[in-house]
Amino acid sequence: MKWKMTRKEALYYREENGKIRCSLCPHNCLIREGHRGACNVREANKDDDGLLKLYSLNYGEVTSIAIDPIEKKPLYQFYPGSKILSVGSFGCNFKCSFCQNYSISQYRAESKYISPEEMAEMSLNIKDNIGLAFTYNEPSIWFEYVLDVAKTIKSIDKNHKIVLVSNGYISEEPLKELLPYIDALNIDLKGDDSYYRRLCFGSIEEVKRTIKIANDYEKHIEVTTLLLPKENTDDETLLEIAKFLSSIDKSIPLHVSRYFPRYKMEEPPTPLEEMRKSYKLLKKYLDNIYLGNLSEEEYKYCVEG
Repeated sequence: MKWKMTRKEALYYREENGKIRCSLCPHNCLIREGHRGACNVREANKDDDGLLKLYSLNYGEVTSIAIDPIEKKPLYQFYPGSKILSVGSFGCNFKCSFCQNYSISQYRAESKYISPEEMAEMSLNIKDNIGLAFTYNEPSIWFEYVLDVAKTIKSIDKNHKIVLVSNGYISEEPLKELLPYIDALNIDLKGDDSYYRRLCFGSIEEVKRTIKIANDYEKHIEVTTLLLPKENTDDETLLEIAKFLSSIDKSIPLHVSRYFPRYKMEEPPTPLEEMRKSYKLLKKYLDNIYLGNLSEEEYKYCVEG
């Protein structure tokens, strides 16, 4: 099946020796004509005048849309008990082998075009909906659309909330352009730098920088760490995460989620003993630790056992 793509000129790029240098995220991809960057949604092509430009291929293309509890983002301390319209597209600038949403993050999933004006109207007119969450795939590589929708919504109702659920791998300048229109973020903090380079095709320092900048902009921040056996469950890695977050604000909520086999990762689920150990260690440094992907009985064992 073929899909019609909306070709929208991208922001944050420059021509460099007959190629395009994308500066949206820290990969800083150098892209030849007819090729795409690491995210697979930003393509270098000539315009009608023969000038080489960078285009966003997922502008307005929506693959997933639903009304979700805010806790599903997960955001536990941002308007708890409320509902939020949640939307996603396709593509990602990471290549996590354990991705839960790989069908849209790593592949060109079927989508429907919704203009920024239509998306804003939809979100604003849903009863008992507090706002719009960009989630499911990586919203930072949907940058132009997220920015346009957020600006449109805020121009109509500044109290309508805009949420990002992100891997945090975005360059500083576009992040600072976007943050004035954002109310809350959940950002993944996956492990140490070796973990990022081996399993995600990224690095940790840029993610830490995103968290710091969002905090400087006084945004509501919650963080998620998926506990992957033999990869980031050791005390040293967990201490690094806990000490970093506590150096910013020890009250930042940290969601520690249990891993289950997914996509290319076949390792058995995180043992409950490791979940319990991690919880007890992290509680020494952070005020708000939440465990995820557990049954009620499992949760009680890990917290109270």
